[in-house]
Formats: sequence, C-alpha cells, structure tokens
Amino acid sequence: MNRFTSHTRRHWLAMALLAASGVAQAQAPAPGGEQPLRLIVPFTPGTGIDLIARTVGPKLAERLKRPVVVENRVGASGNIGTEAVVRAAPDGNTLLVSVNTLVMNRSLYPQAGFDPVRDLTPVGLTSWGQLILVTHPKSGFATAGDLVTAAKKAPGRLNYASPGVGTPHHLSMELFKSTAGVFLTHIPYRGTGPAVADMLGGQVDAMFLPIHVALPQVRAGKLVALGIGSDKRHPLLPDVPTLTEAKAGNVNVDMWYGIFAPKGMPAAQVSMLNREINDILAGDDVKKAFSGQGMDPSTGTPEAFGRLVAQDADRWAKLIQAQNIKAE
Repeated sequence: MNRFTSHTRRHWLAMALLAASGVAQAQAPAPGGEQPLRLIVPFTPGTGIDLIARTVGPKLAERLKRPVVVENRVGASGNIGTEAVVRAAPDGNTLLVSVNTLVMNRSLYPQAGFDPVRDLTPVGLTSWGQLILVTHPKSGFATAGDLVTAAKKAPGRLNYASPGVGTPHHLSMELFKSTAGVFLTHIPYRGTGPAVADMLGGQVDAMFLPIHVALPQVRAGKLVALGIGSDKRHPLLPDVPTLTEAKAGNVNVDMWYGIFAPKGMPAAQVSMLNREINDILAGDDVKKAFSGQGMDPSTGTPEAFGRLVAQDADRWAKLIQAQNIKAE
C-alpha cells in the first residue's frame, strides 16, 4: 500500500504550488476588490467533474454577483485538489467539485493526513452518473450472466481492465466480483484511454465504463453492453438491462457528484450556496449539458448529501477491506 511519507507529502505540496502558480492571475482580486470564488476540480479538464464546475460556475457568478473561477488541481488520485480545499479557510471563497472517488480514497489512502468525510462540509449533490459493464464482441458474451457463468467455470482466466487502482471502474468490478462470487484478474492501466484501446482490441475481456464513454463504441458494434450498474435502465441505452435483471447480482454502482466546502463554513452560507446551486441545476440547459456526459442532474439538502457521503464511505470501506485492495 502507498504510505504517504514526508517525502510524498512534500511532492504533493510541490505539485499543488505549481498548480496554484498557473492560476495565480485568476485568483487575484477582481476590479472592485471582490475576491473570486474558486471551484477546485481535483481531476483533469474535460472530465464529468470539470464539466459540472464549468457549467455551474458562470451561473453561480451571475447569482452571487462575484467572479467564479475553476481550478484543476490534478494528482494523487484526486487527493491534491481535495486537500487544497480541506486546508482552505471556510470563508466562502473555496469549494470542491468532486465525485464518489472521494470516499473511496478515504480507505485507499489512510495516511493522507486528512479525512475527506470528516474534514469537508457537504454543500449539495449535483448529479448522478452510471457505469455499464462491457465486453468485446469476440468474447461471445451477450449478457452479464454469460460472463458470470464463464468466470465460474474458469476462475482467474478472464480479466478486466480499469483506468487504475482505486478508480470507480476498478472498485465497481470488485463489487461485481464479490456479489457474483467470481474471480476475474485485474489489469490496471494508466488512464481510461489505454484501457479502452485494449478493450477495443480484444486484449481484455471486460470492464466498467461511464455511459458517455461506452455509448459510441456500443452503437458502432465495437463493444457489447452486458448490463448497467444501476437500479434502473438508462434512457440512452434502454435495451441494456440492469445487472440485477441480467441475473448477475444486485450491483448498484451509480456515481454521485457533488460540491463541498471546507469544514467550519457557517450553516447560513452553506444553505445559501445549496439553494443557488439547486436552482441552477433545475435549468434545461444544465440538463442538456450534463446528459452529454451521461449524467443526470440531482439536488437535495446539505444534510441529505452528507448522509449519502457517509453511507457510501462505509460501503466502499467494507469492500476495500474484504477484497484486500491496496493503492499502488
């Protein structure tokens, strides 16, 4: 397991300072003395999380009558950006836009020096995204049940890809394996691109992919959708059954996305931000923007979001311990 030594933490700090230097101009006080509200995205531009920030940001700026800037603080599986918000003052000038990887990291990186559940204040849920289980046409599998049957006949012979250890794609398959009582060999890649490339080439047997990534390949006949890891079908792929329907176990691996503040932000400020963000998410233009990434806008109170985060943290912690998953 990765142990976050002092050397590693110095490395994190150096990367964070480099990231900060690239946005120093954006952080400078705007004309009139108004300090911008920073939306920290702990992953690269172009991801679903980044889309949320860049869709909500300008609308939030209009409502709050202040500048809002998006900063991508990338690295350490999202921990660099998350820690930047954990360490920020709870003064309403810094927010985190993240995904359920946040709570997975809590158990994968126990020596990170902070607890993303305890040390952040939930502001609100923004959306849900779904993962679908896919295979290559040459596998001959037509359903998730076919995959389970083959895996039970030859434990370990089949393999699956992920963009890396600790990603939702990885842990979703581990939950699938645990629920279905099968064993597939994990092949971690450095990012989604190379994993999908080998999936398309037939070098791996299966993987979980976000709907928007898999959809073009499924429609083109280059990948076969075996089931969706949700409790209901998705309108973009209405013919793809849930994994429960496919008799592959009750596996719900929906990904939540949401916004957090540093711990200690006044409740009135949290409520105000929650109200404004919920109103933004109700817009048809936001729904259209999110649907392109396979996400469905969703809202709720800060308290309800906090309960969701805590429950999900416990769920993934149990899986990580049971499967003895180690960060690499």
